Amino acid sequence: MALAIFDLDKTLINGDSDFLWGEFMSEIGAVDEKTYQVKNQYFFDQYALGKLNINEYLEFCLEPLSQNNRTTLDGWHQRFMQEKIEKILLPKAQQVVNQHKAKGDTVLVITATNSFVTAPIVERYGIDNLLATNPEVKQGQFTGKVEGEPCFQQGKITHLNKWLEKTGEEMSGAYFYSDSHNDLPMLELVDNPVVVHGDDKLKTIAKQRGWPSIDWR
Repeated sequence: MALAIFDLDKTLINGDSDFLWGEFMSEIGAVDEKTYQVKNQYFFDQYALGKLNINEYLEFCLEPLSQNNRTTLDGWHQRFMQEKIEKILLPKAQQVVNQHKAKGDTVLVITATNSFVTAPIVERYGIDNLLATNPEVKQGQFTGKVEGEPCFQQGKITHLNKWLEKTGEEMSGAYFYSDSHNDLPMLELVDNPVVVHGDDKLKTIAKQRGWPSIDWR
């Protein structure tokens, strides 16, 4: 038995849930469509280049959560799942998750995208464990701020180490599946790094290091 860790966006799903949530919020009129979409695309491009300022991005994407109550947001998220997420779920990814579970492996998703957006997607795959950037909540309302350290790049390892201490799980024989060079710290940490739908930079690194590179689409 081992730990099987998955990135979410562009790995378990054929798209980026954070970007799609911003797109969805624009489409339903929850944010100003023109200005929000321009900024959303800018941050998306910065991430792809490995230049994302995570704090600036989180300030941008968590603000709309603070402007709406949880009941409204939950209703929107149900629509979001139906309209944006269901069509980008990957059956082959689900098969790999199921194979790990059948072997008795502990399955975990670790993602920079905030837990409000990602938790229902992870649950849809039948995965119980999620480490994500956590939006701050006070009196049942999102504040627009982050609770603790963002779960991004080296921050993923920080979140993972705290989770390991809490659960008693071990890293021996662990797998990590990811598409992005932003996840190099995590890929270098595990015994079994697997590149899934890798970006150009990560594909090059995978080839140099002999890491498997696969496609679930």
